[in-house]
Amino acid sequence: MSTILAIHAHPDDIETLAAGTLARLARIGHAVIIVTATAGEGGSTEHAPEVIARIRRREAAASAALIGASYHCLGIGDLAVFNDDQSRRAVTEAVRSARPDIVLAPSPADYHPDHEAVSTLVRDACFAASVPNYRCGDAAALEAIPHLYFIDPIGGRDREGVPVKADFGVDIEEVFPIKRAMLATHESQFAWVARQHDIPDHLAALEEWARRRGKDFAVAMAEGFRQYRHHPYPKTPALQQMLGDVLTPR
Repeated sequence: MSTILAIHAHPDDIETLAAGTLARLARIGHAVIIVTATAGEGGSTEHAPEVIARIRRREAAASAALIGASYHCLGIGDLAVFNDDQSRRAVTEAVRSARPDIVLAPSPADYHPDHEAVSTLVRDACFAASVPNYRCGDAAALEAIPHLYFIDPIGGRDREGVPVKADFGVDIEEVFPIKRAMLATHESQFAWVARQHDIPDHLAALEEWARRRGKDFAVAMAEGFRQYRHHPYPKTPALQQMLGDVLTPR
């Protein structure tokens, strides 16, 4: 069995965009580790940053536990994620500590600056994780660069509204109730998403997006992914082979 490391910017990003796939992978015995760069302390009008950060960490851990995954937060500030030396070393240490076979990262183009910054950091950390002389913590360097995949951006579009094409989709209809339950643990965000994003029903929007993405792959519900194959990252279809029958080409 393999280890899958899913890294995104805020608690609830992974649930929104990739939890169905992670649920499928966990169900067939793969180890899943979920990491967020921030605790999402900007996501509240009711609580002070340090209070909502504690709440959101608890929600994220409860969500991960629903599929037997672990959760870790790197503690970088919300709306303060940048491609700098300190952040790159923190993300590299997270990759080394997880020792993943496959890494899932945010889309390089997305609506939120933290999403885009984390995408770059994870891409570069996958490379740096196998460089022994790049020192960032106690975890040993990896033997090789792990397979890297980019998750869909929010709404499947970049900042200009241009659709971002996926290499393949994953049929998540069977595991959608788990995905929904994972997002439902993030109760603190329901009022925030309604206020900041004009989405009055976070869970209904989750289902709507899963069904819209499903149409792109001729299934009822889907999540989309792209494999990063640029030199010297692995080009073999590791995640695709794990998913087998639930994989659906565009």
